[in-house]
Amino acid sequence: MATEAKAILRFVRVAPRKARLVVDLIRGHQVAEALNILKFTPRSASRVVEKVLKSAVANAENLEIGDPDDLWVTRVYVDGGPVLKRFRARSMGRANPIKKRTSHITVVVAPKTGGKPKPAVASVNTEKPSLTQ
Repeated sequence: MATEAKAILRFVRVAPRKARLVVDLIRGHQVAEALNILKFTPRSASRVVEKVLKSAVANAENLEIGDPDDLWVTRVYVDGGPVLKRFRARSMGRANPIKKRTSHITVVVAPKTGGKPKPAVASVNTEKPSLTQ
C-alpha cells in the first residue's frame, strides 16, 4: 500500500518563478489549511496550484491512503517546462524577444506520521556560542 499520493500538472502557462512564490506558502501545511491559504492568495498561480492539490487529495482517497483531513502537503515543487519564444515588433524595424514560460507543478500529500512533516528547507542554528567555559 502506498503511503503518499502525488499529482502532476504539466505544461501550465504560468512562469515557474511566479508559481514558486505560491507553492512556498503551502509547503508543510495540512491540506485544509493549504486550501484556505490558496483560496485567499491573490495570484493567478494559486488557482492552478489549488486544482493540483485537490487532485492529489482525490488520488489519496482513491488509493485509500487516509482521511483527507489527516493529509499534509509533504512535498510541492515547480519545475520549468518548455519556453514558447515569440517576437514583439519594435520601432525602426527592430524586434524584441518574448519568452512565454511554462511550468510543471508537482504536489505530494501524505498522512501525518508522528509530528508535523519537516519542510525541505534546512534549519539554521540561531544560538550564540558561549565565550565562557
